[in-house]
Amino acid sequence: MSERHPPRRLALVGNPNCGKTTLFNALTGLRQKVGNYPGVTVEKKEGRFTVGHQDIVVIDLPGIYSLAARSLDEQITRDVILGRQADTPPPEALLAIVDASNLERNLYLVTQVMELGRPVWLALNMMDVADAKGLTFDLDRLSQSLGVPVVPIVASQGTGLDTLRQRLAGPLPDVPARQWRLPQVIEAEVAALTDLLRANQWTESVAAEGEAIRLLLNDVAEDEPLPPPIRGAVEAARARLEAMGIEWWAAEAEGRYGWIQTVCQAAIHQPAAFQRTTSDRIDAVVTHRWWGPALFAGLMLFVFQSIFTWAQVPMDAIDRGVSQLATIARQVLPDGELTDLIADGILAGVGAVVTFVPQILILTFFIALLEDTGYMARAAFIMDRLMRRVGLSGKSFIPLLGSFACAIPGIMATRTIENAKDRLATILIAPLMSCSARLPVYALMIGAFFPAEQRLWGIVSTAGVMLFAMYALGIVAALTVGWLFKKTLIRGASPPLIMELPPYRVPSLRTVLLTTGSAAGQFLYRAGTVILAISIVLWFLATYPKQVALSRDYAAERAAAAAAVQAGQLSEAEAAERQQRLEALEKAERREKSFIGRAGQLIEPVLAPLGFNWKIGVGIISAFAAREVFVGALAIVYGIGDEEDASGNRALHAALQADRHPDGRPVFSPLVAVSVMVFFVLAMQCMSTLAVARRETNSWRWPAVMFAYMTTLAYFGSLLVYQGGRWLGFGN
Repeated sequence: MSERHPPRRLALVGNPNCGKTTLFNALTGLRQKVGNYPGVTVEKKEGRFTVGHQDIVVIDLPGIYSLAARSLDEQITRDVILGRQADTPPPEALLAIVDASNLERNLYLVTQVMELGRPVWLALNMMDVADAKGLTFDLDRLSQSLGVPVVPIVASQGTGLDTLRQRLAGPLPDVPARQWRLPQVIEAEVAALTDLLRANQWTESVAAEGEAIRLLLNDVAEDEPLPPPIRGAVEAARARLEAMGIEWWAAEAEGRYGWIQTVCQAAIHQPAAFQRTTSDRIDAVVTHRWWGPALFAGLMLFVFQSIFTWAQVPMDAIDRGVSQLATIARQVLPDGELTDLIADGILAGVGAVVTFVPQILILTFFIALLEDTGYMARAAFIMDRLMRRVGLSGKSFIPLLGSFACAIPGIMATRTIENAKDRLATILIAPLMSCSARLPVYALMIGAFFPAEQRLWGIVSTAGVMLFAMYALGIVAALTVGWLFKKTLIRGASPPLIMELPPYRVPSLRTVLLTTGSAAGQFLYRAGTVILAISIVLWFLATYPKQVALSRDYAAERAAAAAAVQAGQLSEAEAAERQQRLEALEKAERREKSFIGRAGQLIEPVLAPLGFNWKIGVGIISAFAAREVFVGALAIVYGIGDEEDASGNRALHAALQADRHPDGRPVFSPLVAVSVMVFFVLAMQCMSTLAVARRETNSWRWPAVMFAYMTTLAYFGSLLVYQGGRWLGFGN
């Protein structure tokens, strides 16, 4: 029986939009681990697959265009490959992925990767798109010219993956040699610098030549902590080249692309006449000056309508399941504090939030679907005109769009923005985009006061329109604040948008489902950790102290009701109704005089102008740890878990609708619901986002600015909505 071979570490390298992540998912499936590289917020994705007796660990590196390391993504990619990244062993080999329909442009990065001293395979992806363009490849000639094995694949369809797996598990190919050349005088300077790097052990010997080219012919050396001898040698070499009238900064691109063009002309046959592809025909509509934005708005409205329409059945099922768990807990467990904690604290708080998982799944599914089709790049192009009017570029729109799922990866995605001021401005406004954590708050308010059955003009659901309005408000607020920042604190012009529009492709259902499942898993993890802990604390604060002075002797009144039945003065039904009303009044008064009730009443005068009472105030304060906690906090404060027959959020809807001020006015109304939602659209209520902003900006100054301006904006935004609505006659 053959022994298993030691695991082989393999790194995936490629341009954005080349299908690298799709290939990673296809190779590794569910055997993935996601985290961050030590000390930075760049996502670290590793997976594993097995071929025969060979286990292969795959590292999915960030999508980049160059190893010149101007951005954090490029630095991480180079450092991981060269073994400079802490806690990340260097890969034994590299798999370069390219878009076969744009091979000439993709090979620029590949030529750099081939100079890092590692064995390299080349995966020629999207062969179906290349075929549609009429491109044919001489694969043997391409492999011979490049000096690396070439494997054609279609990752989204699984075509060629078996062959690729066998190649990756087989013998390692030879380390490729550099085959493109620079002018002779520059080659001499590169050779001298290569010897110096080896002498100083600055990098591995096999990667020294590629590192010498990078340092000498790119301006990245100016920002790197180089030893004095190396920095001095680079500066002296550049001075000599400039003295001879040689533009060293253009030499690398000219040399690489000149050689790449020769290779592609020999190995690729393309039609003599330009063929208008399906992508070109679709883009004529999708990126149109007027039709493009209208289509984008229509797609977003459809998504928000679907969130309420399609999610209702599974939400009701989860609702009933949580309610049944609470009932079972009370039936099985003995009466006491532990049972109350489980039923009224944990299940009421966590269960109220978990109910919204179907809506988050639908939102994430659609975003992943649009991204995998290639539409998201078009969305950035469409929005570039609008973004430039507020001082940003279309590149800022992609991180902002990602913030719809969560502001944390949205802020991390700003690393692709080269302009430092644009990047900072985008970080500061990213939390204004309505993330999935806000969705439970919107869904609760809309579900209680804007039922899905209500229709505008008999066609569009009022609930969908309200949800669309909240997301639109976040976008408008972000663009407005971004414009103000670029005119005041962060002045500076934005560079023009230069980006590739990838061809449209059939989305990989596997990739979309993995992305959707990952988002649901992260949400449930928060529900099982942060929200669980906060729910327990809130239950304690809402339950104690037990001994409080009540305004009435509720026990005596209940006894009197029972006596009235014996005397024939009340029917049993009337007495039972009175008993229930007295119990509800007593529980409400005890909560009002609990620790959490006293804290809420302390801040109520500040929140009253917004239409909020102390219970809403408790929810807002609790939500600073995580926005979705607001729903669980209200469930605990309103005692939803106390009712054994309560049906989760339906019971919470009823409690909100029935709540009254001491003078009889309803606490909640459609106007108050809108005021609450506006507050959550604009408020900075996520400590994790502030922590990531601090790490990305390397300062607490900008997170403090973010927290201050968003909290102020939320307060005065809600104030304007509530007081303006009252003035216009829309109720309390």
